[in-house]
Amino acid sequence: MVTMSPVSESRGAPQARMRPSGLGRPAARRDGLSKGALTAVAAAVAALHLVGGWALMQVDSVRSAVLEAAPVFVNFIAPPAPPKLEPPPPPPPPPPRLAPKVPPPPAPVMSTPPSPAPAPFVVEPPPPVIEPPAPPVPPPPVEAVAPAPAPAPVAPAPAPKNIPSSAVEYLVKPKLTFPPMSERMGEFGVVTVRLFIDEAGKPSQLTVYKSSGYPRLDREALAAAKNALFKPPTVDGRPVSGYFLMPLEFNKDN
Repeated sequence: MVTMSPVSESRGAPQARMRPSGLGRPAARRDGLSKGALTAVAAAVAALHLVGGWALMQVDSVRSAVLEAAPVFVNFIAPPAPPKLEPPPPPPPPPPRLAPKVPPPPAPVMSTPPSPAPAPFVVEPPPPVIEPPAPPVPPPPVEAVAPAPAPAPVAPAPAPKNIPSSAVEYLVKPKLTFPPMSERMGEFGVVTVRLFIDEAGKPSQLTVYKSSGYPRLDREALAAAKNALFKPPTVDGRPVSGYFLMPLEFNKDN
């Protein structure tokens, strides 16, 4: 409210100035808040603004728009120091220079030698006459010597004779074993074994004198005759040696 001061009616009195009536004291607040309450209200409003801004940043579209509008800060990074250059390796030695190959000189052309001049004809002297040699002197006659008589031929040793069966006595008779295969195959027969009996009665030189017709039986007869033992054979009280024919029979009773 503006109040008007009274004006003096006199001419010499100064004119009163107009001034507001409320400038001399602070104006009273219409909301009735104190200074501390006002500070608290301002802080709450700022906090609400921060919370609202954070909530808006959680929306993808809003966050993308903010990031696009945000200024871009560029930091200049110092370039890395250049690598330390090592001195280059020494160049390899140049290859040895090979001497150029020189072709061998051409072989000399052999010229045909001139034909030699014919030798002069020389007449040879006649050969000397050679006298025939004197006839050889015949040697004196040699008296003929009668040849020594040839030695009488040595009479051959008498061939061993056969010992009769009456002069042969067994100490161990030959034991025949009939081969099982020969028995199944029906192989039977007599094998005659020829053997030499010395003066001690020991047999040797065994051979098949007459075969049975079956190789298995012949082999078994030779093996049995080799194991036989004899008494020293005697004839008229004298020890003798010779060949003996031993018949060995294979039949169903073996």
